[in-house]
Amino acid sequence: MSLMIIKRGIPEAFRGAVSDSVTKAKDFLDEIEKRFAKSDKAETSTILKSLIFMKYKGKGNIREYIMEMSHLASQLKAFNLELSEDMLVHLVLISLPNQFSQFKISYNCQKEKWSLNELISYCVQEEERLKQDKTESAHYASTSKDKGKKRMNEAVIGPYAKKKKQDKDKKGCFFCDKDDHVKKDCPKYHAWRAKKGLPELPKAK
Repeated sequence: MSLMIIKRGIPEAFRGAVSDSVTKAKDFLDEIEKRFAKSDKAETSTILKSLIFMKYKGKGNIREYIMEMSHLASQLKAFNLELSEDMLVHLVLISLPNQFSQFKISYNCQKEKWSLNELISYCVQEEERLKQDKTESAHYASTSKDKGKKRMNEAVIGPYAKKKKQDKDKKGCFFCDKDDHVKKDCPKYHAWRAKKGLPELPKAK
């Protein structure tokens, strides 16, 4: 009766996977369990592969990233494969991007070894420093660009603006460059207008 109830409650594909010679509910469940048995070796390989090929993209939170790697390492303990803390520290450092090159060199040059907690603390500080440097570099580049644009404008527009101001401040005739009269009283200017067929200007009183 129990076997009949179990078979009615599971998909047909599972029912067909077990021989009809099995007549006891316990034996039937044991056979089903074998079909879902996990391979410890495959599970270990999957976790280890994920741990080795992890790479920090520089986005998100580096503390959470390192904690995730630590969690994967702790899962390996269930399969009798335990990584030392030193090994985990090296795996974390290897997974960091090129921006952390100086940071990794600094660690390799030290005699002291870092614990995982120390590594997390130092990585958080280094990430904050890199963000600050990036912000300052962007500000410097923007400021330099504005200054360069200003210098270019001064170089290109400056001479014309200066000449325009000089012309504005200049007194005398702008047509013949003599100082004893203004343009509207210039004989050469009147002759030029007559030659062009332009109407005669009224004479100054």
